[in-house]
Amino acid sequence: MGSKTLSITAGGGWPVTRMLTGKCFCGHVRYEVADEFAYAANCHCSNCRRTTGSAFKPFAGIERDKFRLIAGDDKLLIYGDIGGHDAHCGYCGSLLYSLVREGAYVHVALGTLMDDPSIRPSAHIFVGSKAKWFTITDDLPQYREHVTG
Repeated sequence: MGSKTLSITAGGGWPVTRMLTGKCFCGHVRYEVADEFAYAANCHCSNCRRTTGSAFKPFAGIERDKFRLIAGDDKLLIYGDIGGHDAHCGYCGSLLYSLVREGAYVHVALGTLMDDPSIRPSAHIFVGSKAKWFTITDDLPQYREHVTG
């Protein structure tokens, strides 16, 4: 994988972080996130399947301070608490992100990004509870629960 910063520099000569934008289906909620994701995976747990209405949730994880809402924070519908929750648009219902790891990280739902991130999912997780009707056809590693090691 290449560099996660642009080749241009700011006035002081520091690398400029590439920022990505994302939004819900109806556009009421929008966010911005640094293209500096720490990891990405396809989660097949029953919660992610129910939240997305799909066979799995492709997501990328990043430190919370590298993610910010730029519109519609008053439109969010939160399921959970301050230490961990799913954030949906209160109008269209789109799952935008999940706050995880005691609030330290954000799992961005990759389908809500308007820009192409430099990271790609590197594994399937929670395949022990994946939908029986879905077959994984790629060669990514599969983990019964979380990635181990």
